[in-house]
Amino acid sequence: MRISATVTAATAVLVLAGCGGGSGESAPNVPPLVSVSTTPTETPSETPSETPSPPPTAKVADTLCVRMNQSLVQTTLAVPVVTIQPKAVPAEIGLPSFDICQLALSTSPSGPVLRLGVSVLPSTKADLTAAQQAYAATKAEPPRALAAGQGGYVTSKFAVFLLGNRLFKVEGPAATPTKYVVLAQEAARQAAGLPEAAPLITRPECERGTSAAAKVMGAEAMARRDSETPAGDVVCGWITSTGVLYTTARRVPDAEAAMATIRKAPTSQSIPLGDEGYVDTATGRGTIRVGTDKIADLVPLPGTKVKTDDMVAFALAISPLYTR
Repeated sequence: MRISATVTAATAVLVLAGCGGGSGESAPNVPPLVSVSTTPTETPSETPSETPSPPPTAKVADTLCVRMNQSLVQTTLAVPVVTIQPKAVPAEIGLPSFDICQLALSTSPSGPVLRLGVSVLPSTKADLTAAQQAYAATKAEPPRALAAGQGGYVTSKFAVFLLGNRLFKVEGPAATPTKYVVLAQEAARQAAGLPEAAPLITRPECERGTSAAAKVMGAEAMARRDSETPAGDVVCGWITSTGVLYTTARRVPDAEAAMATIRKAPTSQSIPLGDEGYVDTATGRGTIRVGTDKIADLVPLPGTKVKTDDMVAFALAISPLYTR
């Protein structure tokens, strides 16, 4: 699950996951002193007008997207253009979670992108191993060993490696593992000295679920990643070293039909939220249908140890963000 996050802007502060803040503004231009006659005249002298100061130049946040060699990316992936997408991208909340920036690989707004991620929490070799094992469990394309940073794994669509105390991820359109090795090695060369994102990136709307989220997860969040979807729905994310809990919404052509499998699942427990809602007693996942085109997802990872009653209480607390 990718989600991507919206950062609360603070003046003159740059954040890893979002757009750049304003730079220092130079002093405004001041007109020269004008001599004023002590003898009044019938027509007052016109006050000289000030030359307006140019607006301050905005700085782009210092991210991997800014640092990457765009020519190398363009050549490696054989794409027509490579441009930095300045708009903040929601974090990818999962195990592990990543702060994300993107490079557009075409001139189309809906065209392919290269996503570059830095783990939200500090990571170790054990976290890298756990991430690789979790990927291997999906039975997708077998990964290969990656010689970048302190090592990692790579496929024809992405690469993950450890460098210092963070995991890094490079993900984009299908290519070859060899090409993603090249991109991962470039990311490793550019990663030194990247500023760390704030641990808590929050939205006030999400606070209604914080206490219940801690009960579900068994601990207070070490990091937060709240944002919004392209459709304007709120994303709330609570992250610890051993689990995550996030909420989001997706727009679908026929929400009622999309709920059919969930509705019929033997592990689905009905909850009185939205037009229909369920909590899966096996995975802990909550799903709420709102009208004909929106589905809210409440996702704990891992969900196997989540108590159903705790997840129902969380759903009751957070659902007004999506059902009003």
